[in-house]
Order: sequence, then C-alpha cells, then structure tokens
Amino acid sequence: MDGRVVAAHGRQYVVELPEGGLLPCFPRGKRSEVACGDRVDIRRTSDDQGVIEAILPRTSLLYRSNEVRQKHIAANVDQIVIVVASEPAFSDELVTRALLAAESEEIEPLIVLNKCDLADKLPAARDQLTVFAGLGYRIVELSARDHAEDLRPHLQGRTSVLVGQSGMGKSTLVNALVPEAQAKTREISQALDSGKHTTTHATLYHLDAESHLIDSPGLQEFGLGHLDRQEIEHAFREFRPFLGQCRFRDCRHDREPDCALVAAVAAGRIDTRRFVLYHRIAG
Repeated sequence: MDGRVVAAHGRQYVVELPEGGLLPCFPRGKRSEVACGDRVDIRRTSDDQGVIEAILPRTSLLYRSNEVRQKHIAANVDQIVIVVASEPAFSDELVTRALLAAESEEIEPLIVLNKCDLADKLPAARDQLTVFAGLGYRIVELSARDHAEDLRPHLQGRTSVLVGQSGMGKSTLVNALVPEAQAKTREISQALDSGKHTTTHATLYHLDAESHLIDSPGLQEFGLGHLDRQEIEHAFREFRPFLGQCRFRDCRHDREPDCALVAAVAAGRIDTRRFVLYHRIAG
C-alpha cells in the first residue's frame, strides 16, 4: 500500500495511511533518501510497524548539503515560506541560500516578516528585506501571536514548507494556524514509542483537504553543495537577463574582460551585496 510521510526522526518515519492512522516505518538499506512529504510504497511488517519499499516520483525536493552530507527538508512542496523576524536579527545570506534552493527546484518562495508588533525594530527589518522585494519576492508582514491568520490565504491550495532560523517564531505561527499541532506531535511521539522523538526533523500538518504545511526545525546554515556554478548563477533571478552575454563561455564573473554581470553591477542593475554573496556561495 502507499502512504505519505508526515514526520521523520533519523531513520524512522511516520507514514499516514490512506484510510487514516499512522504507521512507524523504516527504510530499506543503510542509507535513507526519504523526506517528509514523500509519497511512499510501504509494506506492513506487523500491526504497529512497516517498511518503506520505494519512494514514489516527486514533484520537488528541498534539501541542503555540504561536502559531507545531504539533509532533506521536504518533498512534494510547491511553496517555501521563509520566516524572518524584526527580532532577533536574521541572516541575509541564509535567506538568500533558501531562495536559491527554492529557485533551483522551481518552488515558489514567500517571505514572512514576523513580530511586526515590535514597532521600534520593524523599520530596520523592512530595510533589510528591500533588496528581496525589489527582485519581486512576495513579502507578508504579520505578528504570529495576533495575526497569524493573515498568512492563511497564501497557504490555500498549496503544500508549503516553513523554514527559518531559530527564534523567528515558526512554532508560534504553526500553533496559531494549526491548533491541533501539539496533539499531532504527541500522536507522532506515541507512534514512535519514545518521548525523545517529540522533536522530529519535519512534520506535516493538514490545514484543510487541499492545503498542507510542513514545519521544519530551525536552521543556522543552508549549504548548497549540490548546486554547481551554473545552477547557482541561474538561481539568482536578477542574473538571468545577462547570462550567456559574457565574452568567455566559462566566465567566472570576476576579473575577466567584458563580463556582462560585472557590467550590470557597475550600471546598478545588480545589487553589489548580492553579487558579493554570489561569489561567496559559488566559491
């Protein structure tokens, strides 16, 4: 039978069955490629356990990677909701990296500026997001404690994944949008049969029959080791009009003559900070 992965912890997954109910499952083999949101073929090995036989074809996979390992965040999502806040300070680079990962998978991005009730901190946070707004990224301002419902229309009919640094208020947002979230966490913990599993790698919640929300743990880094230089270039959406116009096909957009990107930066058509960040990410 098939089901959907709604939670993950290490090599143990919780699969939601078509008829309802949750079944803890393990993947075959030592290395697991399963992600929260995956549709999977499973075989029940006992009343309270199963094995994942295969991952069904995905529409998308959001993940991060470094030189050593890959970390799957969510599968089959069509929107990434990047949560930042007016306090504590958020990292432009982490936001950019999450956007690049989304662009590379053609996942639509949405930035949420949380804690907008902190009036003295709000102007600086808005200013920090100006460059993203100028590139056409959608930004929603709200206070998760009082106005989380402002986000619901943007989640309608989509499978969205929440990402962000620790302390941005993602948990407050989830609990406001999904009142039964804590109960769901306890149910998953019970299915895993261990209190230590209450914090999962990611958890999928149903907002309604057509709208789903995957919450992921707070991030402090977002490696893009799985993207090559050309993929990173293309993921910077403001670079696209200039790609292929450099004198040299293998231009690294640094000191080469007649570089279209360098010229665009000099003309103010590409933000200097974004160009510096590109070089830091592309290496």
